[in-house]
Amino acid sequence: MKNDNQVLITELEKLLRGGTAHVGFEDAIAELPEALLGQTPENLPYSIWQLVEHIRIAQADMLDFCRNPDYKALNWPEDYWPKETAPKDKAAFECSVRSIQEDLEAFIQLIHQGDLYTPFPHGEGQTLLREALQIADHTAYHVAEIVVIRRLLDVWR
Repeated sequence: MKNDNQVLITELEKLLRGGTAHVGFEDAIAELPEALLGQTPENLPYSIWQLVEHIRIAQADMLDFCRNPDYKALNWPEDYWPKETAPKDKAAFECSVRSIQEDLEAFIQLIHQGDLYTPFPHGEGQTLLREALQIADHTAYHVAEIVVIRRLLDVWR
């Protein structure tokens, strides 16, 4: 039988990969028409591109915080949101998605190897466990927004 920490790490990994109760990031962005990446539906402040880039930036920032004892915080909110509503091309979008995937894998490696409970010396009480939950929560929130935008643009399954 697994010990409690192994059970927790297994469940955190499932949660970080998209959980089991809702659509994950990969499904939310699957088969997106390039022309719609920069569209902003009426009364919404951002596009799918901006949400994807925001997920990338925030996740990279949290990963940096966990790995870097000399971490320097970004400026909120300006450093966390792209100014452009659309990527310059499909390759830029794919690069952002790839970065999200690579950083997620790096973070999952951290939770498998790191101490989940000891606060980071350079933080204000944050632990690896807290950062894992924050990445999962933050990503799930914005994935839901991507799905809503896709529904509004009539490109959801």
